[in-house]
Amino acid sequence: MKKQLLIVQLFLAAGLTPVFAQTSELAGLKPEVVVTPYKTTMVADGKDKAQISITVIDKQGKSITNATNLISFKVTGDAKIISLNNKYIASNNAGLVQDKMVNGKINMVLQAGKQKGVVKLDALSDGLTTGSTEIHTVHPGVAHPVAIGAPIAGGTKITGKIIGADISFLPQLENKGMKFYDQDGKEKDAIQILKEHGFNYIRLRIFNHPEVAGGYSPQKGFCDLQHTLQMAKRIKSAGMKFLLDFHYSDTWADPQRQNVPAVWSKLDFNTLKDSLYHYTKNVMQSLKAQGTIPDMVQVGNEINHGMVWPDGEINNLDSLATLIYAGVKGVKEVNPTTAIMLHIALGGQNAEAHFFLDNIMLKRKVPFDVIGLSYYPKWHGTTSDLKNNMTDLATHYKKYVMVAEYSQLKQEVNDIAFTAPGNKALGSFIWEPLNTWEAVFDKNGKANKFLEVYPAIAKKYNVH
Repeated sequence: MKKQLLIVQLFLAAGLTPVFAQTSELAGLKPEVVVTPYKTTMVADGKDKAQISITVIDKQGKSITNATNLISFKVTGDAKIISLNNKYIASNNAGLVQDKMVNGKINMVLQAGKQKGVVKLDALSDGLTTGSTEIHTVHPGVAHPVAIGAPIAGGTKITGKIIGADISFLPQLENKGMKFYDQDGKEKDAIQILKEHGFNYIRLRIFNHPEVAGGYSPQKGFCDLQHTLQMAKRIKSAGMKFLLDFHYSDTWADPQRQNVPAVWSKLDFNTLKDSLYHYTKNVMQSLKAQGTIPDMVQVGNEINHGMVWPDGEINNLDSLATLIYAGVKGVKEVNPTTAIMLHIALGGQNAEAHFFLDNIMLKRKVPFDVIGLSYYPKWHGTTSDLKNNMTDLATHYKKYVMVAEYSQLKQEVNDIAFTAPGNKALGSFIWEPLNTWEAVFDKNGKANKFLEVYPAIAKKYNVH
């Protein structure tokens, strides 16, 4: 999620100016080149290929389907463009490669070299904001399973469907004086308003030490354990279920950054593994002690490029699997019935989802219950891509599947998230609906038309 528009939003959110997705804060942005890769992890074997779609969106985020812009491409790292709009590119390592959009689109094929690392692709055009993506090129190595014997996770039976919301910003918004109102103008707790509109689950992110310099919330420590304990009480008091999202970092963790917490930065690998295990277990014990044990836990946030870098980078698959397993053990030793989610930012990227799950689940035997996907159309493809991916993953891996993050296309996304085959579809979690993108409250905190979508979704899919 470390992308231009979202970065703008997060900076605004840090200052806690609410509801900035459709307001003047973004008015100065130019139309933008959008780079949507169908793989962001490639095997560095000199052969692996990634399909990439290049489009343009206007200031409101809508595709310009008749765009004919000349787009220049720059590749940094060991990979090369071998095709643009079905035209073979013989050599492109010297200078920029260019092509014109046809009906608002360029289809690209990128081929990996043999060096592992990070490849950056920039797409530039006069008058447009540059689009870019990062692709990790890997040497998977020989897989070593992390456990033998009966799995400690993967057998949890999850009953009922989920309409969830990540509202981790709520304490910060309230600290700045923001209040929330239902459609009738009556002031209420935001959690209660969400519940009254069909939501039954709340997701919270937790950082190790967000209060440190360079952390998510210097000095104030929002999204630390104490704030999480307070929010967990509110969630359970409202009669809702609770998903805890471990970032295993002092600040945001996503496919572009998974920075090791400062206090773990100089540890050898075995000590790092033990520290992650004990930290996870301590958080779970603290929540259990106050009667607010999570119903579900994410062991890492958007971890398709790994977590706790550098040891847990996707290029270190054995180490990554070992760290994930340490987190799973920390959860399960405190509460064996808590469901485990692996969260990957691959809503429409089916091939990469298979690469990750095959390597982590099948080859290295990491046990878990739920495949969670992020889906933002700008980076994760079309709703058809999402539907095809969820259908395939539910069928192939026999795991529960859900959309763990989204914002736009609320009805369409939920219709997909609730309908994967084999009774494996759990539902969705909208990301930060109190004040980002298509927020369900206006800038004055009053519930708006976006919130009105959810009662019908809850009724249609029997969410309670």
